This record gives sequence, structure tokens and C-alpha cells, in this order.
Amino acid sequence: MEQKFFHHALKIQKEQCIGCSHCMNICPTEAIRVKDGKAELFENRCIDCGECFRVCPVGAIIIEQDDFNKIFQYKYRVALLPAVLIGQFPEDIRTSQIYSVLKDLGFTDVYEAEHGVDILQESMISYTEKSENKPLISAFCPAVVRLIQVRFPALVDHIISLHPPLDIAALYYKQKLISQGINESEIGIFYVTPCASKIAAVKSPVGEEKSSITGVINMDFIFNKVYKSIRRGEYSDSININKERLTPEGTMWSLTNGEADKMNGRCLAIDGVHNVMDFLERIENEEIKDVDFLELRACDESCAGGVLTTQNRFLTVERLKKRAQHYEDARIEKTKKDIFNYQTYLNESLSLGKIKPRSMMKLDESMTEAMKKMRRVKEIMKFLPDVDCGACGAPNCQALAEDIVQERAAINHCIFVQKVFEKKGIIDWEQSHEIMKNIWGDEKFDRK
Repeated sequence: MEQKFFHHALKIQKEQCIGCSHCMNICPTEAIRVKDGKAELFENRCIDCGECFRVCPVGAIIIEQDDFNKIFQYKYRVALLPAVLIGQFPEDIRTSQIYSVLKDLGFTDVYEAEHGVDILQESMISYTEKSENKPLISAFCPAVVRLIQVRFPALVDHIISLHPPLDIAALYYKQKLISQGINESEIGIFYVTPCASKIAAVKSPVGEEKSSITGVINMDFIFNKVYKSIRRGEYSDSININKERLTPEGTMWSLTNGEADKMNGRCLAIDGVHNVMDFLERIENEEIKDVDFLELRACDESCAGGVLTTQNRFLTVERLKKRAQHYEDARIEKTKKDIFNYQTYLNESLSLGKIKPRSMMKLDESMTEAMKKMRRVKEIMKFLPDVDCGACGAPNCQALAEDIVQERAAINHCIFVQKVFEKKGIIDWEQSHEIMKNIWGDEKFDRK
């Protein structure tokens, strides 16, 4: 059963926040307000894209992860890696060295998430050929799935309801260990994530009740530990790690055009959350037609540009392209890979449950009340200046009007309205000053 609100990996540390409004202005779903000089999150709007994390100048926004020591609660500890983690490292560092350090850190097994592409790709092509609900949209990026749920709810039925490679790889590896006689309670699957949205997707998955992934560890944390150990020569050459190669398709899957290049028909790849929003608006308004498949990713250069990556995204893409070419030159028949021994089981587990709309635009659960509030929003907008200055603590005039209707703000929060009220004698200068202090905090007004 889906929760009322999403789990959020992004957290605002109020004691560190300076109320600069950078996060409020960049947020694609208008999920942030400023109140009493601090950023405040509207949880039902947040999609964990991480744009606020990128722009915060004081590090007041953090991305929570599971305690690393949690892995030691399990006898079998699997590190599930995205290919972009390997792409973070300079070319003089071997994949075997990375795997060895991960084992030294405490993992018993290491496996790359994009092995799941080998199972998924054929099913996705079949899905797109059979479905008439075009354009179909990839479910790969959790931030995009949530964006569609809250901002473009009319398009949720266009999302391909198949598990992404990450989930398939986790299901496979857990089943593989179980088939060896290992008790499921002894198995911990830990994903090394390049972004906040995948943490949220593991903690409160869309389309299912529980993820097969046990925990999530931030990529910047793992990268720094592994990189320092390798540079210091502090690692063992382990031979007990599964080093099965990705296919070239799997290596490129998490990058821009990684999916679109493999699908049939007219396929487009769009990255960057604001670009994605612009494109979805055009799709929703039927300005763009005759598209069969959309690969939409919230980050620039897709996962290579995730907020938890540490290296230049363009260099990461270059390294992964070289890796894919190397694998192409030494291509093996992918059906010989062990994951295909579990294909029947994985195909049976491939489908997601229904992805439900969770519109942030909904003003009330009652249609009648929602219509009344919508009319009131339009009336309030007549009195607002439509300059979107953000001085009211909301990102724009429309957002302020909606907040007023939802009783989260007042019309006199608008500095232009305040001046009109002062002129008419409705409020005095001191009252106007107090209103602004309540929004932006005492400190900004007490400076000498």
C-alpha cells in the first residue's frame, strides 16, 4: 500500500540554513518556501531530484544514507554498484582494484546493477510494440516518475510499468544466493547510489510495497573511501568477487541515450529536470506527437551527473564509452551469463504495480471545494503584481495565491500589497516590517 507522502532522502538542517532562497527558486515542483528565515519543505511536492542540494551555498541540505555499519547485520553483504561508480575513477585504476577494496571494507559480494539490462531490454521492446499508449516513458529515473505523479498526473499511464535494471539485479542476486541454500534473512543487498531519488525509491518504492534492496549508501562516501585506499595501496587482490562483465548496452544504459538508442520507433532522450518538465508540458498540451518512446532523466548527462557523484560528468561519460567499446571488442554471448539461468523467475517479477497519480495541483480532496479554491486563487491573482520576486517566501505569485487559499500564507505577505495597504492606512510601517521579519527572520532585519 502506498504511503500518503513520499520518503525523502533530502533533509534541511534548519540550524545551518541562512534563508537565501536559492533552493526555493531552483525547485522544479515549488516544494520549498521560506518561513522565519529558514527553508521549509512541502513533502507532497518534493521529488528528491537534488537540485536544491546542488545550489545550497552553506550545505544546509543533506542527503541521508543508511549507516554503513548496517551491512554487518548480514552474513552475506552484497554491494550493488551502478556503472557510473566505475566511471568516476581515473583510467589507471582497475575495476578489480575497486572490487577488492569494497571486499576489504566488508562486502562479501559485488555486482553491477546494469546486468539487469540483459533481462529488461527485450521486455521493454516487446512492451512498447504492444502498447498503444504513446509516447511510452521509461521508469528508469525515480525522480522523473515522481515528477510525473505530482506535476503531470495525466501522463502516469504512459510510464512503462517494468522494474528498472537496479531492481532486477537485486532480485537476481538475492535469488541466486537463496538457491545456494542461504537463508534470505542473512542476505543484505546495498545499493551505491549516485542520487537522492533512488534512495527515496528504495525506501518507499512506487508500484510495489517493498523494495528487494536492503539499504542505500551514498556514492560520494564510497568513492572517497575506495579512491583513498587504492592510492595508498591499501587493498588486497581478492579473487572471490564476481567480476562478470557488463554488456556494452548495460555499460551505457544509465547515460543519456542509453535506453533510447536501443528502442524501436521514434525515440527521444531528454536530460536535466527543467528540460524534462518543458518537454512533458509540450507532450501534455499535444504540441509534440508521433513519439514512441521517451527516455527522461532528471540529471544532466543522466546518472553521470547525479548529485552524489564526485567527478566531472563529461569525463565519466567518456570513460564509460571507452569501457563499452572495450566490452564490444571482447563481446561474449550474453545468454551465457548466469543471470539468464534465472530468466523465468525474473520475467515473472518484472512488472510493476499500478503507478498512481499524486497531483500537487489538487487544492482539496472534494471536487466541489477544489473548484471553489481554484476560483479564489484566480481572484487573488488579480491583486498580486505577477512579478514573481519571491519576497513573500514563495517562489512566485501563483504559488503564493495557492498558499493563501490553503491557509499557509496571507495576502499581505506580498510586499507590493503591503505598500498598497500602508498607503490606504490598513497597516502601518511597523506591521509591514513585522510581516517581513516573520518570513525572512529577525537576523536579516537586525543588521547594523
